[in-house]
Amino acid sequence: MSRWRPPAPRSTAIITRAGFEALKTELDHLWRELRPEVVKALAAAAAEGDRSENAEYTYRKKQLGEIDRRVRYLSKRIPSLKVAEGVPADRNAIFFGATFEIENADSGDTHTYRIVGPDETDAKQGWISVDSPLARAALKKRIDEEFEASLPGGVARFAVVAVIYPQRG
Repeated sequence: MSRWRPPAPRSTAIITRAGFEALKTELDHLWRELRPEVVKALAAAAAEGDRSENAEYTYRKKQLGEIDRRVRYLSKRIPSLKVAEGVPADRNAIFFGATFEIENADSGDTHTYRIVGPDETDAKQGWISVDSPLARAALKKRIDEEFEASLPGGVARFAVVAVIYPQRG
């Protein structure tokens, strides 16, 4: 049995302005601040002698590899992203960037989510990827409209309670 795995499906190359700026800041921090510190520490650990039994050297080498992987990913990803700005004409429908509240038709529980790009999701804040099953099912739905979403736990029915967009400016 081989270790080959099929490549993951490509994620949508769209992002909010705040997410785009956060990725650029992260790349800048990794390249200009964190990487030079790790390289310096790695050089100091390498100067201590036997590298095969040097835990500090092994740790710093692994850390440098992780930083380089992230820098490589961000360097390729940032130029390919399209920043979605502005608010749609129909503010009662769910589109990219919208914060929306839905009610589960079966349990009556309400949840609030925001549709963002795949590179800026945050479950704690309720930010879901535009590629997620719930976001795909919710797109273009209007207030008081019902829809079904195929979630990992099975098919769930929801009703849109509210749609909110950030203020311009």
